[in-house]
Amino acid sequence: MSRQFAAFFGVGLAAALVHFGLLILLVEGGGAHPVPATLAGYVAGGSVSYALNRRHTYKSSRPHREATWRFAAVAFVGFLLTWFLMHVLVEWLGGPYLPAQVATTGVVMLWSFLAHKIWTFA
Repeated sequence: MSRQFAAFFGVGLAAALVHFGLLILLVEGGGAHPVPATLAGYVAGGSVSYALNRRHTYKSSRPHREATWRFAAVAFVGFLLTWFLMHVLVEWLGGPYLPAQVATTGVVMLWSFLAHKIWTFA
């Protein structure tokens, strides 16, 4: 399990670079609000995450037609968690968006790792 979590963490870093990169680009370069910008980043990072986790973290042989919809279901819960946590931290509490995203990423990462291990790629 420690090897899997290390691989998941490495894949997560790649996905986070895509996510944070798009978030910062949209907010700082495009004047977008942080909450919708982070959701766009989440979707972009999720695409990277699926491809790399399937191959490198879980070494799954589950057919794509099964794994894809399961991954999407787990990702949708992560999407909702991201929206909720960012909304609370940025909108309700008035926090800066990047530290809020770091905290949100940690929570969603734990959810995703466990859900993918137990259900998506099992």
